[in-house]
Amino acid sequence: MPAGLSKLTLFAVCLFYILLIISCAHVRSQQTASQLCYMCDGAVRAGGAVWNLCRTVGRIEGRCCINDNSSDEYKVFGLDISNCSLSHIDLHEASAAVIIDLSSNPISNLSDFIFQGFSRMEHLILPIQLECPGGNASWDRVEVKRDTRICEGQKNACNQTGHLSWDCPENSLCKPYGPGFFECSCAHNFHGYKCLREGQFPMLEVMAILGGSTVVISALLWATQRRKAKGI
Repeated sequence: MPAGLSKLTLFAVCLFYILLIISCAHVRSQQTASQLCYMCDGAVRAGGAVWNLCRTVGRIEGRCCINDNSSDEYKVFGLDISNCSLSHIDLHEASAAVIIDLSSNPISNLSDFIFQGFSRMEHLILPIQLECPGGNASWDRVEVKRDTRICEGQKNACNQTGHLSWDCPENSLCKPYGPGFFECSCAHNFHGYKCLREGQFPMLEVMAILGGSTVVISALLWATQRRKAKGI
């Protein structure tokens, strides 16, 4: 096979799988947003913090404030699940939210890890019995108002330079990853375990191998099922 044709085939296979992955991710994000916004009855509380913010940046859908100008990943801008009679919560699908209201729920314990990855969250309203995730040191302002605890202004868990952190390995950068959390990502032109490999990640080659393997396995399964069907 000519070299030019081989590269073209490789590119076509990679493009097909990238488009397939993007399409599946889009459908999943739409389903996730719908489940999140209707996880309990009612709507965003009129006059509440989420409602006030949503009037200027988006529209209300169920218990969510939706920003249609953002990508699917960041569509859920705010979440109000106050007074939902929740004793346990799973919020990982709302990690892009800027404001979350959990007040008036019988939640007795809340792990900090629930908010791991919530690097964009700037305003969190909790039942008064709960502490702000990451502790007060992770927030610019903590206020107790009536039966709620309000956590405002999430602090950056990385050092103040925003560059290399002594907690991260060489060739990596520190990035905030939620209240009291950070993550280390490889600096430009580095990848692999502990960012030790220099150069661009071989995306085309990896996608081609995965695509080729999928095609071969699918063909084998199809041939096996076809043979069984003929034998019946």
